[in-house]
Amino acid sequence: MGMVPSRGPPASADRAPWSTPLWRAAPQTHGVPHRAPTPQFLLGESDVGQNRAEASQRVLAELNPHVVVAAHTGELSEAFLASFQVVVLTESPLEEQLRIGDFCHARGICFIVADAKGLAGQLFCDFGECFVVDDPAEGDPVRAAVQHISQGNPGVVTYMGAEDSRGHLFCDGDLVTFSGVEGMTELNGREPVPVHVLDAFRLEIGDTSSFSPYRCGGLVSQVRLPQVHSYEPLRRALAEPQIQVASPEDLPRSRSLHAAFQALHAFRGEQGRLPRPRAPVDAERVLELARSLVAQEGSLDEDVVRAFASVSAGDLCPMAAVIGALAAQEVLKAITKKFLPLDQWLYFDALECLALEGAAQLTEDDCAPRGSRYDGQIAVFGAAFQEQLGRQKYLVVGAGAIGCELLKNFAMMGLAAGPGGDLTVTDMDTVALSNLHRQLLYRSADISKPKSVVAAAAVRHMNPSVRVTAHQNQVGPATEPLYGDNFFRRLDGVASALDTLEARAYLESRCFRCLTPLLDSGTEGPRGNVLAMVPRLTKLLEPAGAPGDGTFPRCTLRYFPRTIHHTLQWARDEFEGLFQLPAEHVNRFMEDPAFLEQLPAGKALEVLEQVRGSLWERPRDWQDCVHWARRHWQSCYHDAITQLLHTFPPEHETSPGVPFWAEDRSCPHPLTFDPDNDTHLEYILAAAHLFAQVHKVPPCSDRAATQTILRSMVLPPFAPQEGLQIPLTEEREEVQAPAVPRCKGTTLGVPVPPDGVRLAVLTQDLMQRRQELVGGEEAQVPLMEPIHFEKDNNIHVDFITAASNLRAENYGIPPADWLTSKRIAGRIVPAIITTTAAVAGLACLEVYKLVWGCRDPSCYRNSNLCLSNCLLLRIQPLPPPTYQYGGREWSSWDRLEMRAVGADGQEMTVQEVLDWLQRTHGWTVTMLLRGHTVLYDREEDEETRTRQRAQRLSENLEDAGEPGQRELELYYVCEGEDAEAEDARPPLLCSLP
Repeated sequence: MGMVPSRGPPASADRAPWSTPLWRAAPQTHGVPHRAPTPQFLLGESDVGQNRAEASQRVLAELNPHVVVAAHTGELSEAFLASFQVVVLTESPLEEQLRIGDFCHARGICFIVADAKGLAGQLFCDFGECFVVDDPAEGDPVRAAVQHISQGNPGVVTYMGAEDSRGHLFCDGDLVTFSGVEGMTELNGREPVPVHVLDAFRLEIGDTSSFSPYRCGGLVSQVRLPQVHSYEPLRRALAEPQIQVASPEDLPRSRSLHAAFQALHAFRGEQGRLPRPRAPVDAERVLELARSLVAQEGSLDEDVVRAFASVSAGDLCPMAAVIGALAAQEVLKAITKKFLPLDQWLYFDALECLALEGAAQLTEDDCAPRGSRYDGQIAVFGAAFQEQLGRQKYLVVGAGAIGCELLKNFAMMGLAAGPGGDLTVTDMDTVALSNLHRQLLYRSADISKPKSVVAAAAVRHMNPSVRVTAHQNQVGPATEPLYGDNFFRRLDGVASALDTLEARAYLESRCFRCLTPLLDSGTEGPRGNVLAMVPRLTKLLEPAGAPGDGTFPRCTLRYFPRTIHHTLQWARDEFEGLFQLPAEHVNRFMEDPAFLEQLPAGKALEVLEQVRGSLWERPRDWQDCVHWARRHWQSCYHDAITQLLHTFPPEHETSPGVPFWAEDRSCPHPLTFDPDNDTHLEYILAAAHLFAQVHKVPPCSDRAATQTILRSMVLPPFAPQEGLQIPLTEEREEVQAPAVPRCKGTTLGVPVPPDGVRLAVLTQDLMQRRQELVGGEEAQVPLMEPIHFEKDNNIHVDFITAASNLRAENYGIPPADWLTSKRIAGRIVPAIITTTAAVAGLACLEVYKLVWGCRDPSCYRNSNLCLSNCLLLRIQPLPPPTYQYGGREWSSWDRLEMRAVGADGQEMTVQEVLDWLQRTHGWTVTMLLRGHTVLYDREEDEETRTRQRAQRLSENLEDAGEPGQRELELYYVCEGEDAEAEDARPPLLCSLP
């Protein structure tokens, strides 16, 4: 259980709002003031005058019905605190922090302090004198396939990483265990041993000189042992702070902020209030108090303390989002003992915002309260800036996890909440159950509703003044008539959180073309980043490295899997090949058999065999489906493996003394079916259910009845085929594929006729069968129901998990549990709401700078964070690269712009464009293109050149099928260009009248 106090007015009775068996609030005796504080998104205008704890509790309870949330309005007595596992204080007086910190430390209660003042925040953790971290690192422990182990002191392990691994899998000092090693069996089951890394594929593991010679196989697995950590109580940590920083250069600034926060507490104790915004006298008093706390002369950055104090009365939603997210992740660490806790202080600031041009000239009057819901923001940036925020026009692309957090922040900030403001959110998706744990704008009642519509309604509820519009469109080439150049040029900024490289690259290109600022955010588990692309000031966004596409060599998947990723991909292929493709092909064949003529001969034969198998195997009832699933199990996990071992026996050698089953090939073994084995039965139930769905037969979930059917089945013995060729590489497989047996096939071991003969016979048989079905009562349209894999469908994941784990058992690969299988097979990117909240907060800090119109690149920040070890790195974006062309230097943002109106008032001809380039820049153009369309080529004959020069630009558009396009980007080649100018020239943008 935990307790979280909330924000309150500057008084000693400051307490917190809510309480649950997991979270409880400190006392909160006061009500909601006449304005809802800017960062408090749980409260609205209707809550004014109500107790803030109780008002917050009602909204919190809606977030997750499985968490009981209760408000506590009593005192924070020791008897009350003793029942909690975690206590979090937010914006609590220092005296209270020290009292509760002492108590929690003595009782072994994890204690956290989180505070945000203006543009700076602090976080403190004390998890006691003996806190055990069960799993200190991200991700799953590393495992790799062993290729060889030497006999020696030390012994050297050579291993093979997974296809998607990058660099070293192991680190010096890692503890590892071994399993499945043949030959050097002494390693199997031993206690974990430390390793020394030699290179990306070799480890030293200690003395193996007395062990048996290594033969083949085995896995080396990383072992993570619990770690014990000790923390100082707050009272001691204040005087001797252990501050965590991203780099040593940040430590002096963090130490200055440490003194500044203590000085602020002292000022509040003296004055009974926070320093007035932009009041020099108050700021200087805080600085005096800070100086008295610093023992070493000159170690205090006085400019930082003065800037901090001048806006410390401010309340900013983005700052609350960042500090709140960091604190929430520390709470999760305290509860789950996953990841290393903060040791012990963290300071974060965005005081660079005060360096914005004109910000230093703000006066006390500019930042004085107006009785507005935005007074906390006005205290930092002034009233005129708040009006500018209200006039903003922004596009949010994606209403997923980060999109929800951005929209929540925008509502609290008042973005687009004034005259002329406009906030557009677009997302094609609908709300799904799996969204609810991290996308805070949605509730269970919203499932299946359009995300953008629900999100826009939530924004209006938080702040009725925000002018928000919901779209359900993808931003891409197909929607350029809606999101064209004029649309992007009227925007003040775009905020995106896209999950595909293609969509991200397209949006970047649109913003680049229209000189529109772009803030791009992304997360993966506890890691996140924010990139700012500011026209003419920063370089374009870095193209992200191409992620693994989940593909592996086919021969690896079919014959030589080494990891659970291989077996899961094989199971995905099985799913598609059993329950999707055959049904699609049958339906298409029944509708129009002529579609086969459009396929290559080899592909047509494969499709026809799928169609034949589906039509001849049509089940009549559930029992037929179980029979089919049992036969398929036998084919995959017994017969196919038996055939492989018949072709390549365990003792087989590729050459004398060189075993075939070695290095990246693990020798498999066939399985024997057991209806009482849970994995075997789960496979049958899932496969039979899906097979029934495909053929529109009512399924059954009765395990006992299914087991009875299975026990009555007797399958014929399998006879391996002699002389079968099995490809050992992907290239050979592509050539020999038709002759390779697959577990889906029913003719394993039977000689097959040449392709041409098989194709003709199959076609004739299937046409006859089609006529029978079309003319009979069985005919349905469509005949079968294709099933596409859905990661949120439990039956689908049941099949994938069982199919993969059975395959893994064949090859001695450790199995994966249901959730891990779902994550890998569903290609789910890990996502947690703490990371998305922090990333959105960091992005909104950059929005402040864009709204201010900042043209100083040193004020902007790109951010990278890792909540697993509580690290936050913010760096200045790099400037745009430059290049030489036509005798001058150009920036990557530079372009040539022309209004393509000729002397006669009509749109320009190609000749007039050529003349403009010659007249304006002195360039003689030898070729002019739009995309792949050649508008002019000096190498053509005179007649062609004359015709090209006389054409108007829109004539070429009509030829290209784009008559409505009015903004053109042209590509040109000029006389005298060198080879280096191939891709380095400013684009020519033409606006047609």
